[in-house]
Amino acid sequence: MAKGDPPWALHWRSNTLFIIATVAVGLFTDLFLYGLVVPVLPFMLRSRLSIPEDEIQSYVSTLLATYAGASVVSSVPAGWIADRTNSRQAPFLSGLAALLAATIMLALGRNIAVLIVARILQGISAAVVWTIGLAMVLDTVGPQNLGKVVGSIFSFISIGELMAPVIGGALYEKTGYTGVFGLGASILALDFLMRLLVVEKKTALKYTKPVQDSRGHGPEPAGDEESDGASREASEEDALLPRKEDEAYKIRDVPNGFMRSLPILICFRNPRLLMSLCLAFVQASLLAVYDATIPTEAQALFQFSSLKSGLIFIALDVPYLLLGPVAGWAVDRYGTKPVAVIGFGWMVPALALLRLPPERHLPTSRNIVLYCALLALNGVGLAIIGSPSVVEASDVVQKYDKANPGLFGENGPYAQLYGFNSLFFCAGLTIGPIVAGVLKDTIGYGNMNLVFAVLSTVTAVLSFFIIGGTPRTLL
Repeated sequence: MAKGDPPWALHWRSNTLFIIATVAVGLFTDLFLYGLVVPVLPFMLRSRLSIPEDEIQSYVSTLLATYAGASVVSSVPAGWIADRTNSRQAPFLSGLAALLAATIMLALGRNIAVLIVARILQGISAAVVWTIGLAMVLDTVGPQNLGKVVGSIFSFISIGELMAPVIGGALYEKTGYTGVFGLGASILALDFLMRLLVVEKKTALKYTKPVQDSRGHGPEPAGDEESDGASREASEEDALLPRKEDEAYKIRDVPNGFMRSLPILICFRNPRLLMSLCLAFVQASLLAVYDATIPTEAQALFQFSSLKSGLIFIALDVPYLLLGPVAGWAVDRYGTKPVAVIGFGWMVPALALLRLPPERHLPTSRNIVLYCALLALNGVGLAIIGSPSVVEASDVVQKYDKANPGLFGENGPYAQLYGFNSLFFCAGLTIGPIVAGVLKDTIGYGNMNLVFAVLSTVTAVLSFFIIGGTPRTLL
């Protein structure tokens, strides 16, 4: 037992659901505030900074790229720091401080340098919240429940990612800067309160009876008898099998100084880890493609206003929201391989069929219904591919950690892992819309989607042969 009195309301502040909700709100806040200002930037540059009209697009692109670049550069250092601190709460709060400073600078900034610094701070905040947030989730729920939890979180935060530009544009049109940044401040206040109140499982264990190892990973969620039973069955099966798998993850050569300072790099010798990060890259690229092309295509096809173009995202988002937890449960139940193969396989026809609305075979009203239906099919695919990357990467790294006790430090390399995951994800968010924009302008919207359908085909095939181990049908 720890000395001293336990923190106030320790039971609910360290509750698994509250910790997950805190991480989900943190990720939601990051994506929501990012998207909230996107439709406002051109007007801000024009009216507040007096940027010439022919330079606005260039400055907008610079501000978007600055955010992504800062996220890519900061992701791995954020993970490295988090794995070397006693508590993940402190760096988690520091990320919110950066986001608060960025929001204030965007609200009050009067020159382009201030806006660029604000976007850099937003990018740093994104790296911190994604890296440390996912590590906290793994600490809390354990690997056997990671898929359904990540699927649920991704479904929730997708609302922030896809609907924020709509809300931002509508608020700016009706209330100006006051409404946009007032909403941002309200969400930040809720996020700050939850991050301040949350108590990690390993901290709570100091005041209660320990129920798990000294590494500090959170206890198993109460009441999950099914998962406990599955774990016991797995343990009994493992005892009968040769320990060849553990030997495959054993590090026999002593890492050099640089490898010891960033030990997660040792795990990159495993192709499953590299492929899992590629899944994150492709997933983010597809998400960014929708963000970049749906509004302009809806305007060109149906003469939609900016508000209506934003509302059409609901067709994409609802299946993502509803099916994300189900897809995550399937990853936990059946493994990453079948879910990834089915998910990216599903995306192939879903993307290819998006070439139908531009061909205008139907009257406008029916063509709108067709476009929304096809977007809903794509939303189903996005829900399925949401979890395999994180779960697969975590599984590989946990096996290295288990086979090499002490090599990765007291906290393990999990925040470093999610730092690399964030790096690949942000790279996809950066490259996806650039490639989509070039393809759409050169070969058209329908053919652009065919190119990404081919990318999904390749990803599905590689997933079948690489992630989750050797395909059972080939044994």
